[in-house]
Amino acid sequence: MARHFDDWLKAYIAYTSDSESPDDFHFWTGVWTVAGALRRRVFINMRKFQWTPNFYIVLVAPPGIATKSTAARAGWRLLEKVPGVHFGPPSMTWQALTESLASAIEHLETIDQDGEVLFVPMSCLSILVSELGTFLKPQDGALMDVLTDLWDGQISAWGHKTRTTGQIDIKNPWLNIIGCTTPSWLRTNFPEHLIGGGLTSRCVFIYGDSKRKLVPFPDADIPEKVYYDLEKKLIEDLIEISALQGEYHMTKEAREWGGAWYEKHWKSDRPTHMASDRYEGYLARKQTHMMKLAIIIAAAQSNTLEITRNHMEVAEQLLTSTEPHMMKVFESIGMVDEAQHVAEICAYVRNHKVLTSDELWSLVGQVMSQREFNEAVHAAVRGGALKVIHHPTLRMPDGSPKKALSPALP
Repeated sequence: MARHFDDWLKAYIAYTSDSESPDDFHFWTGVWTVAGALRRRVFINMRKFQWTPNFYIVLVAPPGIATKSTAARAGWRLLEKVPGVHFGPPSMTWQALTESLASAIEHLETIDQDGEVLFVPMSCLSILVSELGTFLKPQDGALMDVLTDLWDGQISAWGHKTRTTGQIDIKNPWLNIIGCTTPSWLRTNFPEHLIGGGLTSRCVFIYGDSKRKLVPFPDADIPEKVYYDLEKKLIEDLIEISALQGEYHMTKEAREWGGAWYEKHWKSDRPTHMASDRYEGYLARKQTHMMKLAIIIAAAQSNTLEITRNHMEVAEQLLTSTEPHMMKVFESIGMVDEAQHVAEICAYVRNHKVLTSDELWSLVGQVMSQREFNEAVHAAVRGGALKVIHHPTLRMPDGSPKKALSPALP
């Protein structure tokens, strides 16, 4: 069956043009959606391990600003129309998670190197978590360990013992998650020691703090017939994608480019924006993220099980473009009090454009002392986040312009 769209992800972005959420939220929701359709029916075989197209994607935004949950549910509504896809509940313990995986078993018919027909078992779940706090509990070390293990998607039976059902053995588990949360939840619930490795290095964090456009009435943004026709075609193509199975092969040019990239990645100095040890775990896994994404891009464009150089280049560019998002998310985790105070006063100044010191103090005096306020203002100005200007309208008693604070950057 011929597909309706040359690139499912681009068509999905068009489908979400009636949404206020940032483009990045919709693109990565589309990635999660394609991954959910593919499951681990496709893979890149590295003999001792496989790269499979599952993701842990976290959409981060202040409450009510970037409509992150609405963006994620748009992909979920399409994916739920695809036969054979299993969904996990958005709130659970690690015991319930493993039991859900065990009950989601399916078999992939394949042919081995000797021409024998094999039925390979696998347990695949896709999960949408509109409030990450209902699912992810950083203080639950067992849950964090389970999630970390399952992201790798290794070719093996995964076992764990539960109190209710005893020993559970899951054949080839595969977990695909998209979750939504706020910077304040991450700041409150994620201790500093979790940053840099473990689960966070396996997540793709996407940050948004503004609407891409104002849409008071989404039903008027796209003509009704056009909208539902686009939705129907997206679902049909997603079902076509879900039928793909087998091993993806890299072209000669893709392997050459990937080899050169890998050598440069490990031999060159870290990018200046990722110099902190917080990003060490992510950088160690960047190749894996990239190969997973290359599978998604290839599957979104064609039924041919082939990874080209272009797929890998685009995957690397897209992944690198998320790194500023990660920095924005991580800057509030493990933040010391002074840094929190700086962030607080900068937020008020950005919102008001210009504030005198007295005006700013009247807004934040309930959350910090006078000494903390003075230190935060000094740090913000010295660090280049705020600048001191002459107020455009206010005057001192002697008629000179009053000093005020404004954002250092537009």
